[in-house]
Amino acid sequence: MSFLANQRFLAIYSGVLTLVFLITVLSGFTGSSGRLHLKELDVERINVVEPDGTLRMTISDRSLFPGFIVKGKEFPHPGRSAAGMLFFNDEGTENGGLIFGGEKGKDGKISNYGHLSFDQYMQDQTVVLEGDQEGADYNKHLEINDQPLYPITDALGIAERYEADPTPENKAALEKFVSAHGGQTQRLFLGEDPKEGLTLNMKDDKGRSRIVLRVQPDGRPVLEFLDADGRIVSQLPK
Repeated sequence: MSFLANQRFLAIYSGVLTLVFLITVLSGFTGSSGRLHLKELDVERINVVEPDGTLRMTISDRSLFPGFIVKGKEFPHPGRSAAGMLFFNDEGTENGGLIFGGEKGKDGKISNYGHLSFDQYMQDQTVVLEGDQEGADYNKHLEINDQPLYPITDALGIAERYEADPTPENKAALEKFVSAHGGQTQRLFLGEDPKEGLTLNMKDDKGRSRIVLRVQPDGRPVLEFLDADGRIVSQLPK
């Protein structure tokens, strides 16, 4: 009896019972395939990873949403404050995502948005589908962009300094880098807003509008052909 009353024995016995209990409970949730089946699950963040741990997708609320991740290393993203989903390539680098949100403020003003995009390798977004509303103003569009060939990490430090402290000096440094190395160029825009109506704008590799097809807010259709200086060289109806 003195052996059974020994504190060390009781601690070991308690640990064994706890382990058996946990195994029994978990085996009730999982089958022989290793799958976990639940009818409902509340989480703040889910990371989908490869067997080697490489991150492939994140679904997260606003509080745990990650920054900018390149080859498994996370960098701050001051402009990112949303819930949604991020996609990652085979190297664990972000290559697109879906974010969304919306609310009515205390002043009664509505702010609402949704954004789906896909990125170029080691660069920013090339295909974007977006819808935004700020009060009575709204914008919904599809855009296709060209991105430069240098890795976006080359510009991260300069861009982060400007976003954290948008002084004229930091702005000039960012503009100098983009001027020397190139930046994003929008090639196609299809969207609608209250002032312009529905517009399809096709641009050259310098981002200059060359063909613009528009249904104006009053319903009148317009097709414009422009030269490199933005002058209309032909228009229908004339």
